[in-house]
Amino acid sequence: QRYSVYSHRGAKDPEHIHKDGASVNPTEVKMSQIVMPCHSNHRHELSVGQLLKWIDSSACLSAERHAQSPCVTASMDDIHFEHTISVGQVVNIRAKVNRAFNTSMEVGVQVSCEDLFTDRHWRVCHAYATFVTQRTNTGEKVTLKPVLPQTQREQVEYSVAAERRRVRMVHDDIIRDLLSHGSVQQGGCDTVDNAVAAEKTKVESVELVLPPHANHQVNTFGGQIMAWMVNVATIAASRLCQAHPTLRTIDMFTFRGPSQVGDRLLLRAIVNNAFKNSIEVGVRAEAYQEEGPNRHINSAFMIFEVLDDHRKPCTLPRIRPEPLEGERRFQEAVARKKIRLDRKYIISRTQGEVPLSVPWDPRNQVYLSYNNVSALKMLAARNNWRLSSEKDKVRLYTLELKSMLSFKVESEVDVPAHRAFCLLAEMSNRPNWDPHYRKCELIHRVDDDDFLYRVVTPSVRHGGILQDFILLASKRRPCSSGDPYVIALRSVSLPTHPPTEGYNRGEVLCAGFTILETKNNIYYNQASPEVLPYISTDIAGLSSSFYHNFCSCRQYLTQNRLQLTKKSVQRESIITMP
Repeated sequence: QRYSVYSHRGAKDPEHIHKDGASVNPTEVKMSQIVMPCHSNHRHELSVGQLLKWIDSSACLSAERHAQSPCVTASMDDIHFEHTISVGQVVNIRAKVNRAFNTSMEVGVQVSCEDLFTDRHWRVCHAYATFVTQRTNTGEKVTLKPVLPQTQREQVEYSVAAERRRVRMVHDDIIRDLLSHGSVQQGGCDTVDNAVAAEKTKVESVELVLPPHANHQVNTFGGQIMAWMVNVATIAASRLCQAHPTLRTIDMFTFRGPSQVGDRLLLRAIVNNAFKNSIEVGVRAEAYQEEGPNRHINSAFMIFEVLDDHRKPCTLPRIRPEPLEGERRFQEAVARKKIRLDRKYIISRTQGEVPLSVPWDPRNQVYLSYNNVSALKMLAARNNWRLSSEKDKVRLYTLELKSMLSFKVESEVDVPAHRAFCLLAEMSNRPNWDPHYRKCELIHRVDDDDFLYRVVTPSVRHGGILQDFILLASKRRPCSSGDPYVIALRSVSLPTHPPTEGYNRGEVLCAGFTILETKNNIYYNQASPEVLPYISTDIAGLSSSFYHNFCSCRQYLTQNRLQLTKKSVQRESIITMP
């Protein structure tokens, strides 16, 4: 049903249809630049500062195309540079708005490189930037129109953008929690004989903002500020390693305030910590006029490596932090490294890797929750589901991707969506209506949105042993109108609940409910070997247990809606189940 809306929009807007019939995103901006010597560093490779300028320009043009009003960069998510780009090669940048919230929007940027002589193409990096609209002349905020995704990929980005926004908002809190709860081992490097004093890596530089540094709104161009920050960070890293470092990763840029032509920008950089093969440099940018206090406008953390002749990372000298503030920065760098590893291990994990379960602890809780919800949203956005069976408007769909089989059950329930969400989110009651749940006990209430459960299910073979699962349940209310309520489930491992004798420990990669205040309710599940036997006979058409299970679910929801008013009961919910 969702997709008919998208195709209808394309039919109404012929200017958004390519000549070959393919849909073109109206916010998409493309930029191609050939790398000239003036864009390069001493190794004849494109400088990261120049690349950041091009990324920021493309993203801004895309944001303004959607907003139809001036926009400024609010933040830039972490960027990992997978490859360098040489002089003579072509940089291709594509930017488009993934989702608009009230007054801000997320712009996704893909950067690739092209070798004109070999016709090779490869990915360099991708980035997510947040832009906000400037106020009107009367001081009013500009309310953004919603983005209407048209393709499956755009639907995925639109849906997951809400989760990325959620992670951005708690990013600083995660650092503080890691340090306050002792999750990061304390200790400096002053006992290491060859440790380099951090004060030797300090860099301070002043830039005068001139008209060529300003954007079309007469503010200092965000990409220019980022380029200046990269410059001082590179000098600081070089002072530690006494070599030419390569910038690999930039942690989130956050613009705290504007800067204008005539400002002086004071840029400070220092090495916060040096690990075995990488260096973290902290950079701070302040703006000031001839009179008046300094204004903190930006901070960033940049990760450098030094590569040998074989392009392998070299072992780096250790750092001895300054007392007090230096030690704080040293420990925070350890926390940020831990977060980067969590993101790489949890969020970037490819499907089909084993084991399916990821160890859960408070330090990676935010990223496990993000992965849990975004995986279900991405599964729900797939448009190649095949109808396998239908009975009394309860439909069973399947989706085969490589070695992974997923299924969804879809139907209508005459219960308000918010009430169905509250009832289904209470997992402890699921054994009351789901015969596949013999027992469901709450292990730990992480917060208002995340819970850990142990679920016991019957054996799939007559006379076999019971199965149990350790599940993380993450629930989300709609971010805006048209969004579903989400209850996402995935397996995690807990040291306090190891596999026990008498139970076969099962795993769930992705499962859950999506609930919409429209006409359907849907349940999804990516079937691991432990789950598949419960549904395989339905998929093969040999039984219709999925129908009876959903009828039981519908009866449970209907019987427990009575506390609602008669008027609200008239609304229907769409539930997508795992």
